[in-house]
Amino acid sequence: MSQRSILAVFKPKSVAVIGASDNPTRAGRAIMRNLLTGGFSGPIMPVTPKYTAVMGVLAYPSIESLPVKPDLAIICTAAHRIPSIVERLAQFGCKTAIIMASGMADLVDENDNNLLYQTQQHAKRFGMRILGPNSLGMILPSIGLNASLAHASAQAGKVAFVSQSAAICTTVLDWANNKGIGFSCFISLGDACDIDFDELLDYLGRDSRTTAIMLYIDSIKDKRRFLSAARAASRNKPIFVIKSGRSNEGSQAAKLHTGGIQGNDAVFEAAFRRAGMLRVNDLIELFAAVESLAHASVLNGERLAIMSNGGGPAVLAADELILKGGKLATLSADVTSSLNDILPSTWSKQNPIDMVGDADAKRYANVLNVLMNQEDIDAILILHSPSIMQQSELIAQSIIDTYLQHPRKNKVNILTNWSGEDSAYLARKQFNQSSIPTYRTPEGAVRAFMHMVEYRRNQKLLQEVPQSIPENIPTDSVTARKLLQQAQQNNQLVLGTNQVSQILKAYDLTTIETCFVSNIEDAVNIADKVGYPVALKIQSPDIQYKSDVHGVMLNLTSAEDVHQAAHSIIERVHQVNPQAKIEGLIIQKMALTAGAQEIRVSVINDPVFGPAICLGESATEWDPTKDAAVALPPLNMALARYMVIQALKANKLRDRHLPLGLNMNALCIMLTQISHLIIDCPEIAEIDFNPILAAGENITLLDVDMRLHPAGADNSQRLAILPYPKELEETLTLKNGLQVMLRPILPEDEPKHMDFDNALSDEDRYKRYFGVRSKMTHEEMAVLTQIDFSREMAFIATTKLEDGQELTLGAVRASTDPDNTEAEFAMAVRTDYQGIGLGKRLLEKLIHYYRHNDTPVLTGFTMFENRNMANLAKSLGFDVSFDMDEHLIKMHMEFKPQNAHEDC
Repeated sequence: MSQRSILAVFKPKSVAVIGASDNPTRAGRAIMRNLLTGGFSGPIMPVTPKYTAVMGVLAYPSIESLPVKPDLAIICTAAHRIPSIVERLAQFGCKTAIIMASGMADLVDENDNNLLYQTQQHAKRFGMRILGPNSLGMILPSIGLNASLAHASAQAGKVAFVSQSAAICTTVLDWANNKGIGFSCFISLGDACDIDFDELLDYLGRDSRTTAIMLYIDSIKDKRRFLSAARAASRNKPIFVIKSGRSNEGSQAAKLHTGGIQGNDAVFEAAFRRAGMLRVNDLIELFAAVESLAHASVLNGERLAIMSNGGGPAVLAADELILKGGKLATLSADVTSSLNDILPSTWSKQNPIDMVGDADAKRYANVLNVLMNQEDIDAILILHSPSIMQQSELIAQSIIDTYLQHPRKNKVNILTNWSGEDSAYLARKQFNQSSIPTYRTPEGAVRAFMHMVEYRRNQKLLQEVPQSIPENIPTDSVTARKLLQQAQQNNQLVLGTNQVSQILKAYDLTTIETCFVSNIEDAVNIADKVGYPVALKIQSPDIQYKSDVHGVMLNLTSAEDVHQAAHSIIERVHQVNPQAKIEGLIIQKMALTAGAQEIRVSVINDPVFGPAICLGESATEWDPTKDAAVALPPLNMALARYMVIQALKANKLRDRHLPLGLNMNALCIMLTQISHLIIDCPEIAEIDFNPILAAGENITLLDVDMRLHPAGADNSQRLAILPYPKELEETLTLKNGLQVMLRPILPEDEPKHMDFDNALSDEDRYKRYFGVRSKMTHEEMAVLTQIDFSREMAFIATTKLEDGQELTLGAVRASTDPDNTEAEFAMAVRTDYQGIGLGKRLLEKLIHYYRHNDTPVLTGFTMFENRNMANLAKSLGFDVSFDMDEHLIKMHMEFKPQNAHEDC
């Protein structure tokens, strides 16, 4: 559905309550009470044949008798009546409905038709949007709309809260009201049969009233739309998410709660991290995050100064900061000198700053002033413990006044912790009323600060320019897929090391030398020729993994060892499955492991997010949730490096500091090549590389188990993130004989794209950007090169110079709205390469792409001065018109639906 339709959810001008009631036990009564007390200025129209009026408001006996078409209808009736009610509302012209009833997916009518499906079809046919079912409703404080069953309304603020759990909604609401924290919107999704996280994230990411977003998630339905929307929104504002189902038991409970598919928790976390979101683990962290988002300004740096009237709480705060990976600010000589002048001689002389127990309001204000004057301090945590001075509120007010009057208040963040209960309550209330975040414990304050730090770090990570993989490393997808499809046709869906060696070789993934034999005698003979030590493995189509029957023997050093091991493995197989077919044995030359380290990489198939890459220590049994760092493909060198760092940081992978152990660059190349293999080969379901021998720059895959999807399986939607579309690369020769490549843009292109942009003449830059503008920053260029291929496309034209370097000559890009109803394009060609047909070829490629992308409309705008662009567009089939008011030329092309898939 279009984002235009979601506007009706946030800007209703009239409300109807279907099933309104004067009975205090009915939902229709609670909804009417909340609507009438919320301050909504539009008409509130109860619909019920039972009452002439509800709570003093004239009631209407039917939907058709309403005097105006309601923008929003709140349905408070029994589930079996909802399909017909939704159909009548939609026919009447209602734009949005909130459904409170639960269990609709499990109910059928007398004709055995699912009630929820019927409801969805009625709404879809008339373009009406649905929130729910099983929704608590929503609160929009800016327009005084409390269309919910909540026990209280929400205050106006700048944090958006969206939850699948009604109980979490009411808990957060109760806490926020006590803290004086407000919301831009407060939405209970319920079962999300229509309106879901992705559409709301797209809207809230652009909403000027919202500066931060909080999500409570049980399950996700559309992985690709969710991640695209989250990634787009997180570029503009922080998104905090709390996800239920971290344990297996919790996951099952979440499934019962929402009915959604439950995936691996570690994969969920990897997905959140990839989209730039921040995960909190419990409600306490969630509350702290809400408070920091509601009050704190953007963090300019990570250096924290701590000031306190007691040493113990300050040390606790410092410990928590360091353990969470934070940074204490270093006090300069000037700061230390200034503090010596205003503090007792017994002060700590370092950060944390112990101002001594008798610190009064004046001392707190003076120290705060000194710290805020310093450029090398980014944030200040102010601690106060109850003291005999009894100046809790006076000290709080002195901090408020000092901070709000200081000229650097927008450059330095402050957080406060007033410990205690009765003695600290009024002071904390003062801070809340002054929009200064305050916490009950030093550790809670530090954790809130580290949420802001992590968001800042995530943004930097998303903008990092990845290193390119060396060009001499192969990616031969044609060979790999041919071999995989042959295995599928032969119904070989479980492949071992010897069977996948040529597949892996196509991606420069090296396996150890192996030999396949059909009997024990041949195994002994081959082992003698290969040379000991050797490994012996079973090959059987009836066992999924060798670990199922311990079907591998390592470090065999004699013919007798091989003979005994073969009998032992075969016996174990038949103990597990007496009917198991033994195809043969595999002899593998053991690699020398001195100076090397064994690691493990698995590719699992998550039921929600699809393929996920797991990195950890070599082990026979492991659980990716506990034993591995997890990342979603596609990986590039920067993302692979971040994955390795995460694994080391979390002790999922330990650097043993062996002579030929872990080499970061080699590990990243391996992980990136595995990612390419998974992306290029949809036939692969899962892979287990265990162990992998890391010996400096040499990475050897000692043992591999690969599982394939059955032949003919549809895996087109398996990836959560659309990868680089290599199939769109095209080499051509321009009319002056210059050979160029037209291809989609990559994150690695940022430095050359910066050079390209800077090489444009002043006139060309003026035409491209509709005015004079300064050079692009790294952050701006990262947005242009790190694109989401499910929503954007940018083609660049490059050529090879004599020295082998690549030069960017031109670029054309377009982005669609979240619902792919229209794409808007822009284009530029390097000034010294204009006039050779390059712009035409770039724009033709973009037109061809969007014609086959099911995008109905392609538009663009250019300045009156840029008549060449307008003439080019007209020659390619655009309708060109002139906007005299805006002094712009509009270029418009519509794609006919019947042509959408021609020549694909």
